[in-house]
Amino acid sequence: MTIKEAQEIIDHWINTTGVRYFNELTNTAILMEEVGEVARVMARQYGEQSFKKSDEAVNLADEMADVLFVLICLANQTGVDLTEALMKNLEKKQIRDADRHRNNEKIQ
Repeated sequence: MTIKEAQEIIDHWINTTGVRYFNELTNTAILMEEVGEVARVMARQYGEQSFKKSDEAVNLADEMADVLFVLICLANQTGVDLTEALMKNLEKKQIRDADRHRNNEKIQ
């Protein structure tokens, strides 16, 4: 599925099953919560924290999808075309960072 298709599918789901979008501030808070859940899994799966019994069924891909879902909700309700935004962002990075990482001794 394309990003545009994802935005359309989520908009349809919100307006039928979800009834309506939460307001932008609420969705921003939910986004932060979901990012925190990804961080929690990362700290346990790849970092030095150990899993608790309640963490054993947690799925990183599902947590990342939750982040993407809420981000798409925010894009939809604020009129952001994520395909266009991502393309412009990549163009910006291509120009700004053309040599930046190659010349960074820390990542060589």
